[in-house]
Amino acid sequence: MVKTKQELRQEVWRRMEELHVARFPGAFGRIPNFKGAEKAALKLTQLDEWRRSSVVKVNPDSPQAPVRRLALLNNIIVIMPTPRLREGFLLLDPGRIDRKDYGFASTIKGAFSLGRRIKPAELPNVDLVVVGSVAVNEQGERVGKGGGYSEIEWAVAREFGKVGEDTPVVTTVHDAQLVKEFFEVAPYDLPLDCVVTPSMELRVRRTREKPRIIYWDLIQPEKIREIPILQEMLKNEKLNK
Repeated sequence: MVKTKQELRQEVWRRMEELHVARFPGAFGRIPNFKGAEKAALKLTQLDEWRRSSVVKVNPDSPQAPVRRLALLNNIIVIMPTPRLREGFLLLDPGRIDRKDYGFASTIKGAFSLGRRIKPAELPNVDLVVVGSVAVNEQGERVGKGGGYSEIEWAVAREFGKVGEDTPVVTTVHDAQLVKEFFEVAPYDLPLDCVVTPSMELRVRRTREKPRIIYWDLIQPEKIREIPILQEMLKNEKLNK
């Protein structure tokens, strides 16, 4: 039986609470922070994809804060989308941040303070994308919290040629977030190449390509209205027709 994404979200959030692996403020309604996030982040740094990277894009959620900190410590430039992409992207350059401030810079507040706002066209080419997830399966399909922001961020970066089919996409999650079930997949959904948990690394054999375009007809108008980047891109697309 194919479950809906919302059914899987509820199951995973409930399981994380029951197993007491969700950190404050709890699992429900968000990309959940989890016990062992630091260990998963450290395991991520052992991947060849990480070692080859000079620029990584990392989501702004709490469980990936250790990933952002380790990137800075590894002298890797961090691209962090602002929450809900309302203020675009932030660039964190470890060469321009005092080493003692890397921990602060890896938080949302610190990234706004120590990072630099950057337009999509100004983004450097991204070597590795790290996303947060609520649930993931062995086929590399992921369920986010339901806003679709990781997919929009990917689509924007791809439209500007900053990521491509060969750009690895990885998530760090707790083992309790791994599911066996299949679930519905939309054309804009971003598949994973690798899943990293505190205890393991799961290589995925993807069965489909990563999204190539922005699916404008599948984005709700209110979503476009709340994200200035999308407003500008849609305006330019209409002008170029």
